[in-house]
Amino acid sequence: MRRGTVVAVCGHESDGGHALRDLVDPRVSCVSGGRELLRRVRASRSRGEDVCVVPMTLGRDPELVADAARTLLGLTPKERAGTVLAEPFGTTGHLVGWLRAAASRAPEDRALLVTAPSGDPFVDADLFRTARLVRQYGRHGIVEVALTGGDPDPAEGVRRCRALGAERVVLLPAAWTVPRVPDPGYCEPGGPLLTAPATAGVLDARVADAWHRYDRHGDDGLPRGLTAAHDHGHSHSHGPGGHDHDHDHGGHSHSHSHSHGHGHSHGHGHGAATPVHAASPVSSVLPSSRSLR
Repeated sequence: MRRGTVVAVCGHESDGGHALRDLVDPRVSCVSGGRELLRRVRASRSRGEDVCVVPMTLGRDPELVADAARTLLGLTPKERAGTVLAEPFGTTGHLVGWLRAAASRAPEDRALLVTAPSGDPFVDADLFRTARLVRQYGRHGIVEVALTGGDPDPAEGVRRCRALGAERVVLLPAAWTVPRVPDPGYCEPGGPLLTAPATAGVLDARVADAWHRYDRHGDDGLPRGLTAAHDHGHSHSHGPGGHDHDHDHGGHSHSHSHSHGHGHSHGHGHGAATPVHAASPVSSVLPSSRSLR
């Protein structure tokens, strides 16, 4: 299996890659998206190196994947011929599994505070769903959420846990960044979420899968990556006879589906959109607390 150069493209979950420095192999390039990603890939391709780009999201930044795919479309045909976009490092399903494994190491009498950097309203809302699943399938009675740079912040999260009767609170990071402990008298760190060996194992698996799809099927991962954020956003209804909207908040096209109450509907596209031929979907399996891949 070829490996070539591995480029980890990073977003707010890892503080632009800074939180990954001690978790990934020094040979892995950690970059932010956009121009920095494009420059790094082009530099490697100019040396004749194959490149695999891995979006380092844990499931809370689908736009990171789509943005990486759009950036790689800027490569020349020759540069693209040796470049692949891997599946994202993790999904929300993986995140639940990893958090459950971390929670299992915390004493049962502790409250858990699932903490991550604040993103957009939709990924922040989804973190509450993730925490609910951790509580549902775990053994801790109190599981709350805190958003670094958002509301509630970790200090408020600790106060809420204590108001619910917890004497001690464990901060579980749902991101690469490890939150600062706001009150050592009442709380303690429960991270990092993944160890360096576990991170390396998952990263190697994503790279191997990407090259396997490329060598066997000619799939460079870009069509799939371009659609990664299509379900990210909100849908709202205007009631009977109204119309539903699906919005993409990344500054790109959005569509409206209108129901007229007489048996048909039609959609309106706004803005130019490039047709994308979707590749075969890859199934996502929720890992058990013992599985990291």
